[in-house]
Amino acid sequence: MGNRTQLMDEMNRLRHDLLLMGTRVEESLRKAAEAMRTQDVELAREVKADDELVNALQLKIEDQAAMLIATQQPVARDLRELVAVFKATDNLERSGDHAVHLAKAVIKLAGEPPFRHIERLERMANSGCEMVRGAVGAFLARDAEEARRIAALDDEIDHEHKAVVDEALGFMRDHPEQIERANRIIKTAGFLERLGDHMTNLCEAVVYMVEGSHVELNE
Repeated sequence: MGNRTQLMDEMNRLRHDLLLMGTRVEESLRKAAEAMRTQDVELAREVKADDELVNALQLKIEDQAAMLIATQQPVARDLRELVAVFKATDNLERSGDHAVHLAKAVIKLAGEPPFRHIERLERMANSGCEMVRGAVGAFLARDAEEARRIAALDDEIDHEHKAVVDEALGFMRDHPEQIERANRIIKTAGFLERLGDHMTNLCEAVVYMVEGSHVELNE
């Protein structure tokens, strides 16, 4: 009984740290989106600095999960959660990286006239924030149906991504002197599109944790 209590206490600490990691990634993405909208270079630089904490949390959580697997003999349900933790932290860390890429794009584009695609990029970032928050929430609530609902939001990001790329390619044709700028916009949209993919992966980990089956969402 004592070992089980200790395992539950450690699992709760692990979940707390995972929530903190998810919150940090969401904050970074919101900051990056705000910096893009306002061309705030200093705010974009904060995103780059905050990424170190996200990386540190990933290492802490994964070390803790590995220790629990090795020393606490978790039962099947707990073991699935611990295995899913590794997928969750990996995809959160990669999503944090994409927030940093967005912030770097803000710095590179600073001082240039606002581009007409910014509203679509903002919608992609807002959907990304909702996916980060929702995917982590579904993980902590062990809610597979909520995970499926959150994964479906990736369709919205994909739709906006396609529209941005199409518009940027048209902009290139009309303004060949602006090809480099349009390329940066396409790359920026790509970072946000991949963030949606990573949150879909996290949602798949939730379904595995709860139902014990491997699924591919948003095929």
